[in-house]
Amino acid sequence: MLQRKIAVQIKNRLFQGKAIIITGPRQTGKTTLVNSLLEEFSGKYIIFNGDEADVREAFSNATSTALKALIGNKRIVFIDEAQRISEIGLCIKLLVDNYPDLQVIATGSSALDLNSKIKEPLTGRKYEFTLLPFSFSELAEHYGKLKEKRLIPHRLIWGSYPEVVIKEGQQREILRLLADSYLYRDLLLLDQIKKATLLEKITRALAFQVGREVSFTELGRLVGCDKETAEKYVTLLEKAFIVFRLPALKRNLRNEIKNNVKIYFYDNGILNSIIGNYNPIQSRSDAGFLWENYVIAERRKFILFNLKQMNSYFWRTTLQSEIDYVEEEGGSFGAYEIKWNNQKKYKFPMPFLENYPLRENKIINPDSFADWIS
Repeated sequence: MLQRKIAVQIKNRLFQGKAIIITGPRQTGKTTLVNSLLEEFSGKYIIFNGDEADVREAFSNATSTALKALIGNKRIVFIDEAQRISEIGLCIKLLVDNYPDLQVIATGSSALDLNSKIKEPLTGRKYEFTLLPFSFSELAEHYGKLKEKRLIPHRLIWGSYPEVVIKEGQQREILRLLADSYLYRDLLLLDQIKKATLLEKITRALAFQVGREVSFTELGRLVGCDKETAEKYVTLLEKAFIVFRLPALKRNLRNEIKNNVKIYFYDNGILNSIIGNYNPIQSRSDAGFLWENYVIAERRKFILFNLKQMNSYFWRTTLQSEIDYVEEEGGSFGAYEIKWNNQKKYKFPMPFLENYPLRENKIINPDSFADWIS
């Protein structure tokens, strides 16, 4: 089994008087991860699956006494698909507050319901983790760094979902099922999603605009809705771990772009499935954008898996000076230009270098990316 980066982080936080909450998209291995952690506690844990109706009923309006009766003398309670259980946040709070020696672990296939149902009741009572598709560093540790670097053209097309990585030759069918699961199982269960066709249009529009600035006004005009609806649907896609947004950095210069965002997909395979293009990277006119999506998504995994406190942006001025990716940490900045073609030259804009305290500036290309995202 490939070792997940956050496994050690989670293990180090067991039995510290707080619940452990693990969210992330479907099929990234949350249940497998928790089961591997439970192996050393044989006979000392109990598992509940929120997809089962009797489990949801047992947790409905439960008191701390009733919950303890369900759990018995187990040391760990694992609640899978916790977002399916009404008032799950209150149930976990009761367990944490009344039974400090008990470890609660809850997982959810998205942030949609789980976060909204647990956030307030569990303030100060939880550790939160996000499990995403395999990262480059996880795959490199398993397969070897050299082999994984050779596989980058493959990853740019098919992505890094566990099942996609493991089941060679079945990628197209697996990605189709994953994309359908995102769009029609999680999101369409929400009352806020009234039009499945509109959701699909917005997702496709975002897929075709990866690496480019997105205006919600223009996005709404493109798919036939108002700005507010477009932004609401994008926010829901974020909460389902399909996409994430990169805001514009705006601090010091009058002519900095302020309102637009860039939107990236967590996984290149899902991106290519949505646009229906699995052609090899060598024949793709969008190769540079696929590389940019991959690199920025990998950097996001690095930040999340290592619990880094960083803010991420892109930067551009009305005079067309721009930097693909900027990070802020502790008041200093890293500036990064992402290039698929190793031969392309680039000079970082002087207005940025003169106005922001710079920690480092790098060109991230296929030769230099491995250390940066590991």
